This record gives sequence, C-alpha cells and structure tokens, in this order.
Amino acid sequence: MEKFIINGGKKLTGSMQVSGAKNVALKALVAACLTEDEIIIENVPFISDFFVMVDLIREMGGTVRIEDHTVFVRASNIQKTKISFEKSAEIRSSLMLLAPLLARFGKAEVPNPGGCRIGARPIDRIIEGLKKLGAEIKYKSTDGYFYAKTLTPQKHFLQGTEYSFEKNTHTGTETLIIAASLAKGKTVLKNAAQEPEVDELIDLLNTMGAKIKRIKEKIIEINGVDKLHGCRFRIKPDRNEVVTFAIAAVVTNGDIFVFDARKESIKEFLENFVKAGGGYEETDEGIRFYSKGNLVAVNITTGSYPGFMTDWQAPWAVLMTKAKGQAVIHETVYESRFGYAKELQKMGAKIDFFNPDVADPQSFYNFNISDDRKDLYHAIKIHGPARLHNAVTFISDLRAGATLVLAALAAKGESVIFGIEHLDRGYERFEKRLQDLGADIKRVKDENE
Repeated sequence: MEKFIINGGKKLTGSMQVSGAKNVALKALVAACLTEDEIIIENVPFISDFFVMVDLIREMGGTVRIEDHTVFVRASNIQKTKISFEKSAEIRSSLMLLAPLLARFGKAEVPNPGGCRIGARPIDRIIEGLKKLGAEIKYKSTDGYFYAKTLTPQKHFLQGTEYSFEKNTHTGTETLIIAASLAKGKTVLKNAAQEPEVDELIDLLNTMGAKIKRIKEKIIEINGVDKLHGCRFRIKPDRNEVVTFAIAAVVTNGDIFVFDARKESIKEFLENFVKAGGGYEETDEGIRFYSKGNLVAVNITTGSYPGFMTDWQAPWAVLMTKAKGQAVIHETVYESRFGYAKELQKMGAKIDFFNPDVADPQSFYNFNISDDRKDLYHAIKIHGPARLHNAVTFISDLRAGATLVLAALAAKGESVIFGIEHLDRGYERFEKRLQDLGADIKRVKDENE
C-alpha cells in the first residue's frame, strides 16, 4: 500500500496535458472485441482500470500490444467466453464484455462487476436490455456469475429490438449500442444517455463499419451489420480531469493552462465556475483556469448530461469550502456519494448532511429508490469560507481521491492520504503532473505494512 504526503499552500501554475478519457478508453477496448481485425486506439490513459481490461482481453485469447499511449487490440482468437472473477471484480465496466461475447459467440459468463462501490449502481437496466435483444441471462448468487446465452444460434446471435431505459444509464446505453451493432435488423434505444463519451463510442463503432446515429437527443438508432472491421481511433481528453485541474488552480490561488480542453464538453461546470468567481479563457490550444480572488457559494444539483456531472460534485465541494456563504450540493444520480465529506470535516470543512424535500423521489432521483436507506443522505450544506488544515484522510472511491488531494493542496500544513490505489484507477501519474505545477506532493510506501 502507498500513500500521499502533501504540504499544502503552494500555488499551482503552469501548463499541462490531461489524459485521454477513462470512460472512453475502457469502452473502446470492449468495442474492439466485436471484430477479428486489429483496432488501434490512440491517447489511452495509463491507469489501473485500463490495464485490468487489457488483462481480461488477453485472458480471453485476444492479443494486446501497447506502444507509448497507443494500444493495438486484435480479438481474432478469442478462446474463452468466461471472464475471470478475480480480475473483473476490480472494474465495473467488465460487465460490458457481455455485449461482444453474446454478439459474436452467442454465450458469455461474466461475474457481477466491481469498481467503485458508490451506491448500488444498478445493472438491471443493462441485463433487461440484453434480454430484449434476445439473450437469456441468469444470475447465480452462489458463485456471483451472470450466465448468458442467445436462443438463436445463427449468423446474428442477437436480434434488433426497441428498448426504453427506465432511468438514465451511461454504461447501459453503451453496452446495448455495442451489442446491437452486430444484431439482426434495427434497434432503437429510447431515453438513451447523451454524454459526450457515448457519442465518442458511436464514432468509434461507425469508423469500424457500424451503422449508428442519434436521431433525437435521447433516441439512438442502430442498424445491425454482418461484420465490423479494423480502424485507428484517437480518444479525446478526459473532461473530468479538466474539471479537477480547473478547481486545483482556483483553490491554490494559481493559474493553470490545460492543453486541448474544450468548453463545449464542460459547459454546465463553467457556468457555475464563473458564478462562483473562477476565471477561465479559451484559446485554440485549450483553456486557461485561474483564480480571480474571493469566491462565493453556488448551489448545484447533479444530473445526467447536459446537467452538472455527478463526478464533478466532490471536487466542487472543495471549491465551496473556500467560498463565502452556504452552498448546497444535491446528488440525484447515486444514492450514496458523500463518503468524502467526513474526510473534509477532519480538515476543518463545515459540512451538514441532510435530505431535501422531494415531491416524487421515484421520478426525481436517477437511482433505484429501492436501494435507498434511511442512513443515506442525498445533499450537503457547506458553510464557507473555511480554513482547511492538515489531516490524515482515507480515500473511499476514485473521485473522492482527487477531492482529498485538492483539499490537501489548499490546506495549511502536511496531510497524509491513504487509499491512493483508488485514485490510480482514473488518474495517470497524478502526483507527477501536480509536481510539475509546483505542488509539494510525494508518493511513499506505507511503513506499517
């Protein structure tokens, strides 16, 4: 186990490049399993989740070669349709392998997925969608596996359908898009996710020869094809990283230029960022983020795209600890995503937990109400500005990791952060890039092991 030691209070200044989007890289690897041809994916992030997915593809019989930040995938010799339990338990996106395995081989055995345990993150929407495409799927609690097969063992194992998602689901939309690419006939997905990463996956699949188009904001039409072919594809910058470094600039009274950042993908964040007192300038090369002085509290409510992204709310909380007034963060996507807040309280943040009055929780919240519990809170109030100080903190999930690092950078004194393996799942060389901007941060091995 490793930990970060951070001496806060240093201004972060300079320019930097964010990694390729994590939420595209993993899905692109899954999509590459749809064809026997080689798929070349550029600008992949070297994060632990990426290497887990690479290992899963290799275990199935695929070949994967990595050069710099480019990955060459060829799934022509898939030998296994049963996914390793140990590896797949590490990342939630492993469940998506159901899609290419069913589409190409008509069968798959995939464990209940792992990854961040923030809320129940229901997968029933994915399973029901695959069933509509013609798969028979059973779950065995005795071994934790989903056993899937198709009922039509022929050229097209899956059959086109019309399916409407009960709730917004980013991963569910992508899984069904991948599966339907090789299905017989037309598939129409309604209430489909609108995130830029979904459209980026569609671009990749169409480059491979798929016939997919978004005919309305939340409606995607897929006309299945007989075969997909190889291609070369470049992943766009990770917008979650852009937001992380934007907040890092302001909470440290710094000035950071992020190459290749684009306003369009983070518009909702920028609107609130400016309201709070943050500064930014967009150029042809990227976006400059900088501190303009005093900050003011701004309330946000998370939601599906084009709303304020749930992955942004934890870093936003750090920004609000530095703002004057009371800020409310209302989480509507997951039922439990404030694990970081108690860690911020250790550092001097003034935070209250509460549940807002909601007339119709069933329709208002994106999570399954049946997963809700009385001990879970869906909103926090942050009273600022607070003088953050050093503390020993523990990371509970990926975004909480970036949040606690941001808080430690803004705090006075030396902080120690444990659980940084969660952070490594989504940020490549995070401490090195912060060091290049002037942060006093180092990774050390825990001597108590």
